Amino acid sequence: MVQLKLTINGFGREVLVQAHETLLFTLRERLALTGTKPGCEQGACGSCTVLLDGRPVLACLTASVRCGGKDIVTIEGVEQNGELHPVQRQLVAKGAIQCGYCTPGIVMTALAFLRENRRPGENDIRAALAGNVCRCTGYAKIVEAVRAAAEEMAR
Repeated sequence: MVQLKLTINGFGREVLVQAHETLLFTLRERLALTGTKPGCEQGACGSCTVLLDGRPVLACLTASVRCGGKDIVTIEGVEQNGELHPVQRQLVAKGAIQCGYCTPGIVMTALAFLRENRRPGENDIRAALAGNVCRCTGYAKIVEAVRAAAEEMAR
């Protein structure tokens, strides 16, 4: 076992992990942060996306031992002071959430994308979200919600 010091959602945490353990397992099973969802566990669906030093990564493919000293943000750390982030708020407002399983990964991907792209076009949004699979929607409302969030964030 390896002892790690992690910063997750702004809080320092110490955790013992196995050398081969994924960040997905550590978050869900050791730290009870179950908002990050396991999907394919092969890096193809995006449901386990978290931010590692501000960049989206697939927690199912990321070794926990490589995360020591890095800043990790999960879906649990997105809302602030009881307020949803504009991305979350617009996904709800636009009816872009159906079963919701893919939503945490989409939110995390969209957050990182919108930090770099303040006024994205539809094709930019679709390209950014291409690694996030949603089986319930046709993506139109998700794209509309991300665009609305970008507009809200620009104000």
